This record gives sequence, C-alpha cells and structure tokens, in this order.
Amino acid sequence: MYFFNSISEDVRSAQLTFTTHTKTRQLVLGALFASTAAVLQSAGGFLPGIGYFISPFATAPILFCSMLSLPLGLMSYLITNLLLLVLQPSELIVFPFTTGLLGLGTGSAFYFFKKRISIIGSGAILLTLGIVSLLYGFKFPVLGPGVSDTFSILMTGGVFLFSFIYNWIWVDIGLIFFKRLKLFFIKQ
Repeated sequence: MYFFNSISEDVRSAQLTFTTHTKTRQLVLGALFASTAAVLQSAGGFLPGIGYFISPFATAPILFCSMLSLPLGLMSYLITNLLLLVLQPSELIVFPFTTGLLGLGTGSAFYFFKKRISIIGSGAILLTLGIVSLLYGFKFPVLGPGVSDTFSILMTGGVFLFSFIYNWIWVDIGLIFFKRLKLFFIKQ
C-alpha cells in the first residue's frame, strides 16, 4: 500500500554522503537554507497579499536541511528564527510553531521512521501541536478571527486532518525535489 511503503532509502544514502563533506561546506549550506527560509517566511510582511501565498514555502528549506542532517536542520531552524527577529518580528510567532516546526519535524522523521505513514503522521502531530498551542495557549488567531480561542475537540480534530493532508503534500513534494536537489548538492 501507498502509505506503508518504505521511502527513506534515498534519504539515508544522501545523509551518509552528506556527512563526508567538510564542516565548512555543511555550515554554509545550512546558512543558505536558513536565509532562504527567513526570506520566504517574511514575504507575507514585505509583500502583503501575494506574500501570504509565498510564506508557506519557508517549510521547504528547513525540511531539506533536516533531511540531510538533523543537527544542521535544528541549527537552520534556530538561525531562521534569529533572522526573522531582525527582518520581520511579526512573523516570529508564526514560524517557530507552524512552518518551521513542520519542516523540522518532518525532516527529523526521516531519521527515525521508514514508512510514509509514520513520517506524515509525526509531522502532522507536531504541526497540530504548534497550531493548537498558538490558538489556545497564546490566544493568537493563527486560523483567522472567525475561529474561537476556546478549546474544542472538533476544531483540534479538524486541525489534525488539515495538518495530515498538508504534511502528506509536503512529504511527496519534498521527496520529488530532494531527489533532484540531491544530485546537485551531494555530488559536488
């Protein structure tokens, strides 16, 4: 079945190859991913309207970096948060709990799990926890002003369903792009 296929063999071979690179090259690549994620996330503040369609793509650099190296992915996640503090502080509350957490969690899942359902599920759980903590813990209207900030099991289930489908799309897109980018970044 589709969800129970093992998908991480390509990723594991790329991770082993990536560890043979020098630390300088790895750090430069992590900084490149972090700066790309910060620019994409801050697009919502710099380009109102169309920027909100660009900012979800900030997941990709953190996802790819975490797929290559878990410590480097964590470093890129933290650097992106620091860059957002300077570039667009208003995005700093959204990125660590949604976009960045999804990329970091899904990329990390490639280290721990082999089955597609496990990778998608772990990323979906982290994204759900991030959205729920923003919505109910910080009372930040991340889903818009029409959504109540009082806890609801139905709303949490809806957020999890959305997170699962959204992460499923990111895992498949990430694998397609990763196979193409792997040839560029790993073979050099």
